[in-house]
Amino acid sequence: QAQVKESGGGLAQAGGSVRLSCVVSGLGRGDNVIGWFRQAPGKEREGGSCMTGSDESTYYTASVKGRFTISKDYARNTVYLQMNNLKPEDKGVYYCAAYESLDPIRDVSSPLAQWRFYYWGQGTQVTVSS
Repeated sequence: QAQVKESGGGLAQAGGSVRLSCVVSGLGRGDNVIGWFRQAPGKEREGGSCMTGSDESTYYTASVKGRFTISKDYARNTVYLQMNNLKPEDKGVYYCAAYESLDPIRDVSSPLAQWRFYYWGQGTQVTVSS
């Protein structure tokens, strides 16, 4: 059974930066996709970014592209989300999630489809003050 655990949330000022960490364990040796999602107060959870395991392709939603960067440290089994130039609308609970892709070519058409991610962390809160 895979486990996913996030850390690193907190309070930041608009224009500031926060780095989130996600430790993933127990996944198989397949093409493991790790993603970051967020849920703003009163809104549905939405995709933010993800990285494939096979070729380390990265994907970002339009609202975070150019400001957020996803990366991986294989030695630490940790995936990071570096969030720069934060905006008040970036406030929310950030979730890390993972799944093992059985069809990477198919999955790339919708890389942040939440229904594919079946291992989820508990979330970490990020608050951005204006």
